[in-house]
Amino acid sequence: MDDGSSCFHRVTYREPHHERTRRLLAAHPEARALCGHAPVSALFVLGLVAAQLALAVALRGAPWWLLLGAAWALGAVADHGLWVLIHDCTHDLVFRRPGPNRWLAILANLPILFPAAISFRKYHLLHHAYQGAEDLDADLPSPLEVRLVGSCAWRKALWLLLFFVAQTSRIPRLRRVPFFDRWYAVNLAVQVAFAAAVLLALGPWALAYLFASSVFAVGLHPVGARWIQEHYLTFPGGQETFSYYGPMNLLAFNVGYHNEHHDLMKVPWFRLPALKRLAPELYEPLHAHRSWTRLLLRFIFDPSLSLGSRITRAPAPAAADSEAAAAPVPG
Repeated sequence: MDDGSSCFHRVTYREPHHERTRRLLAAHPEARALCGHAPVSALFVLGLVAAQLALAVALRGAPWWLLLGAAWALGAVADHGLWVLIHDCTHDLVFRRPGPNRWLAILANLPILFPAAISFRKYHLLHHAYQGAEDLDADLPSPLEVRLVGSCAWRKALWLLLFFVAQTSRIPRLRRVPFFDRWYAVNLAVQVAFAAAVLLALGPWALAYLFASSVFAVGLHPVGARWIQEHYLTFPGGQETFSYYGPMNLLAFNVGYHNEHHDLMKVPWFRLPALKRLAPELYEPLHAHRSWTRLLLRFIFDPSLSLGSRITRAPAPAAADSEAAAAPVPG
């Protein structure tokens, strides 16, 4: 099996965002004013959930090719937008208290079908706190994924198509953090009830549309390239987090501003461009992507890029477990 370029890039230095946050706030203390909450995001959640349900109703009797085409062209973009809003809920950027943010994330999760809003919250905060730590960063592919996929184009394409499976397979690796809790039980129960209601009320074709949209939203689709853009080593040098400044940010709630987000996590999505404009000396010198489509094709067909094109760090000390589970790093 071709497993070229499959070794992670292990480093001993700290992730870059802590230092850049320090420099950012020292040079621009006014950046703190960009932090806050955005209740308006709840309206976008309601609109996208309603749009996906309306499309499911409209397509329940459509031919399979139209259903798949609509799922790729419309559903994937809508579900990806919901993922970004779940992400803002994860950082408590919609409401002031964690509880309402969790409930909004569960609502946004409905058309995505997979019960992932609560588990994403848990593991994504760990990603911020321990970026690159192989035992706590769920954003890292597992060594098994790296070996199986290698640098082969068709295997990378299949990995992207089945990315939702790959993400689920990482949970056993993160055994230092309990997976099941009461909030996940609620998330799971709500998703099962929703899927059953769609199946009974609208039929299997409507459920198939929602499933296909969910798969495309995180995989073999230009918006799926966002997962590659964020931390895969697609440029030379020691940079390990990359932003995207292309036009799809208009439909993706500025999720491309990833360096900015890591540096100041409490800035809601619509203020991230302002953060970049505030500190051009920090962000303009960094490598950034302009096209998710170009990146998607390059990742698949460039044999120098693989799942191992990531920076990793030694496992976090055992004392970090309870701290990481309780709260993210400040910023």
